[in-house]
Amino acid sequence: MGLETLSSQLCLVKSNLGTVVAAINGDFYQREKAYAGAPRGLQIMDGELLSGPSRSASLWIDALGEPHAEKVASQFQITWPDGTVSPFGLNGERRADGVELYTHAVGSSTHTTGGFELIVSRAEGSGWLPLRVGRTYTARVREIREGGNAPLTSDIMVVSVGPAASHRGVPQLRAGAGLQITTATLPALHGVRTAISGGPMLVRNGKRERIDAAHSESYEFSSMGERHPRAAVGWNERCLFLVEVDGRQKKLSVGMTLDELATLLTKLGCEEAMNFDGGGSATLWYDGQVRNSPCDRMEREIANCLVIVRKER
Repeated sequence: MGLETLSSQLCLVKSNLGTVVAAINGDFYQREKAYAGAPRGLQIMDGELLSGPSRSASLWIDALGEPHAEKVASQFQITWPDGTVSPFGLNGERRADGVELYTHAVGSSTHTTGGFELIVSRAEGSGWLPLRVGRTYTARVREIREGGNAPLTSDIMVVSVGPAASHRGVPQLRAGAGLQITTATLPALHGVRTAISGGPMLVRNGKRERIDAAHSESYEFSSMGERHPRAAVGWNERCLFLVEVDGRQKKLSVGMTLDELATLLTKLGCEEAMNFDGGGSATLWYDGQVRNSPCDRMEREIANCLVIVRKER
C-alpha cells in the first residue's frame, strides 16, 4: 500500500493477469504520512485481503465474474485464549483504544506508537498468508513488544493493541499463547478475489438513488451537494461503465453534484452504479494514456484503482 499515480500503478499489473485496457481511480484514502495510501474501505487484490470494510459501499466480483455492490460490514475479530473477543481493523491507523492487525502489505513496520504488539506466526495445521477474506486463522504469539512500531516480514502478522485497549478486555498474554483471527464480513465474501470500496451507491435496479448528505460541516458530506470532479463505476447486463467528470475548470467543466452524476449514469444505461473518490483524484486512463483533464493539471498520487484487462481466451 502507498500512493502512486494511476499511470504508475498500471505499470505494476502482472502480465499474467492480461493486457491493461482501461482504468479509473478508486477508493477514498488516508493522507497522513505514516499510513498514506491506506484505503478508507475494503480492498482485495488478487485474492489478498489488504484492508477491511468500513460500512461504506463496496464493489466486488464474485467467482462467476459478476459484479455486486452494497455496504459491507466488518466482523473481523480476535478470539483470545480465555475465550473473550476483540474487533480489529486491518493495516490502517490504530486508535488508542483499538486493536489493529498488520501484514507485510503495509510496509516494513507497523508505524505505531505506544501500547504493545504481539508478533504472531502460523500455528501448525492452520492456513496463513496471504490473508484471505472469510477465513479463520490460528496463530501463536512469538514475541511481545512494548512501545509499537514492530517490524513486519512476509511470514508473520502483528496484532497491535492501543494503550487504552489494553485495559478493555484484552487479557495478559505470554509468548507461546494461541489465538484465533477471523476475517468474516456481512455479507459473506468467501472466495472473492477483487473488491474495492467507495460510495455512496448512485444507482440501484436502474433507478437513481436519493443522495441525502448528513447534516455535517465536514467536507466529506458538504461536498456531496456541490459540483466537483467525479468518478464512478456502473454496469448493466451487457456493459461495465467507467465514468469520469472533469470539474473545477471554468473553461472546461464545473463538475457535477452526486445527484447529477446519478442522473447521468441512469441515462447511460447503468442498472447499478457506485461513486469513487473525486476531486483531484478523478482520473480516467484508456488505451495508453490519461483521457481526462485532472483539476490539479497533473495526475494526483492515489491509493488504488480499478483496472480492466483483456485476456486471451
